[in-house]
Order: sequence, then structure tokens, then C-alpha cells
Amino acid sequence: MADPLNESGVFPPMVCQMIGVGESTGALDAMLEKIADFYDEEVDQAVENLTSLIEPFMLVFLGVTIGGLVVAMYLPIFKMAGAMG
Repeated sequence: MADPLNESGVFPPMVCQMIGVGESTGALDAMLEKIADFYDEEVDQAVENLTSLIEPFMLVFLGVTIGGLVVAMYLPIFKMAGAMG
């Protein structure tokens, strides 16, 4: 199973090697689970890094949006009060 996967070039060499080791030792299920755990942790770390990069931009965007709404609501009130007085 490892040789055709390796020849396809779709999977990383580490995955093919681990599948080969699992085949030769008879513990293919354990190796596949280790591969799945490794990539699960890698995806979780990538999502966490992406979230930490996007978070400051989202905070600035929300601050500007809410600040614009507040100014748009109160500016006419202040103009009316200035015109009356």
C-alpha cells in the first residue's frame, strides 16, 4: 500500500514511510491513527495561528464601524442643538 501511495506523489514522504512501517510491523491501524493525530494537531495549530493574525484586524474594523455609527447618530443631534441655541 505504501509503494503506490509514494509513487502517486499526492501524499508526503513521511506519511508513506509511516504507512510502510505500519505494514511491515502489522500495526497499520496504529500508524494511521498516529498520522491522523499528527495532522489534526497541525490543522489546529494553523487555525490558531490564523485566528491570532486576524483578530487585531477584526477588532480595528469593529471599532471603526461602531465608532462611525455612534458619530452618525450623535452628529445630527449636536447640529440641531447648535442651531437651536
